Formats: sequence, C-alpha cells, structure tokens
Amino acid sequence: MKRVMHKHETEVADLETPEITAGTQDEAQPAQEPGAGPQAVPNAAPDAGEVVSRAEYEQLKGERDQLLDRMARMQAEFDNARKRAERERIEFRDIATGNVVDQFLPVIDNFQLALSATGDADQLRSGVALIVKQMEETLQKMQVNPIPTVGEPFDPRVHEALGSVEREDIPDQHVAEEIRRGYRLRDRLLRPALVRVAHNSKQTSE
Repeated sequence: MKRVMHKHETEVADLETPEITAGTQDEAQPAQEPGAGPQAVPNAAPDAGEVVSRAEYEQLKGERDQLLDRMARMQAEFDNARKRAERERIEFRDIATGNVVDQFLPVIDNFQLALSATGDADQLRSGVALIVKQMEETLQKMQVNPIPTVGEPFDPRVHEALGSVEREDIPDQHVAEEIRRGYRLRDRLLRPALVRVAHNSKQTSE
C-alpha cells in the first residue's frame, strides 16, 4: 500500500514540475511595458532604385548650366547699367559745370580788360566795383544770394562769429561788421558769413 502511494505522489510531482519551471523562466525575463512597440530595426541599406539615372543626371546638369549662364548674363547687365549710370552722372556734372562757367566768362573778360586798362586808382576802383556788381547779378540769376549781416541779430545758423566789438549804436548781440560775405543757394547754406558781433555794455547794464 505504501509503495502504491509513493508511486502516485511521484507522478503528481512530475506533472506539477513543468508549471513551476515555466513560471521561473517568466520571472527571469523582464516584462515588456504596456504600449511599448517593437524594438527598433536598424536602417536598411538604400534601395538600388534610388540611384540617379544617366538621363536624370544629364537633365540636372543642363539645368545647372542654364542657371549659371543666366547668372552670368545678369552680372554683365548689372555691370553695364552701373557703367552707364556713371557716364551719365559725369555728363550731367560736366553740363552743370559748363552752364555755371559760361555765365562767369563775361566777368572774367571784364577783369582782363580792367587789368589791361591804364588809369588812376579811382578809375581802377570804379571798374572793379562794376565787375563785382556784374558778378552779383550773375549769382542772383543762379539763385545764389548773400546772407544779410550788419545790423541783423546774430544767427549761428548762418553767421560765424570772429569776435565781438564794443558798440553802443548797435543792439547787443547784433552783427556789427562783416568780414567775409556768406551765401545761400535757395534755402541751402553754401557758406556762413564771417562777422564780428556787437557788445553793447550800455544796453546790458540796463
């Protein structure tokens, strides 16, 4: 009876052993997290069909050559336009300079006549005064006008003070003397007038 029971227990143990073994193997392997995808597969080698064919290569090469030719043409057109603009600028400057010089040629002629004339100092002075008047008229035609000075309030925008002088007949901080005449071209200052400014001590003491 004992032998029969022992044999029966052995068979039962043999049937339970695979389940225990299987459980042990599952515990030995780490469980995969939920939602985790399959393991990454290394990048495969590029497909042989992706290699550029000879016809495609020739087409790309032709398009490149066309772009290079177009860029060369645009660069040449740009250089020509720049040179043309430079020539036009020089021509315009020469025309403007010629117009100005042409208006002053009669003044130079009168200066030459004055130098070659014979006469006393008063006659020479009178002739120079006429030439200066002619020059001022020429400047006015070009819209170049002198800046008012003597008796005017000192204005640092158009006057440059060389110094001050004591004057009681002129209001304080007004122009007393003009050293060098200044000019304007329309509203643009060509050069400031060089002046001396009056300092009226009588007026300042009051």
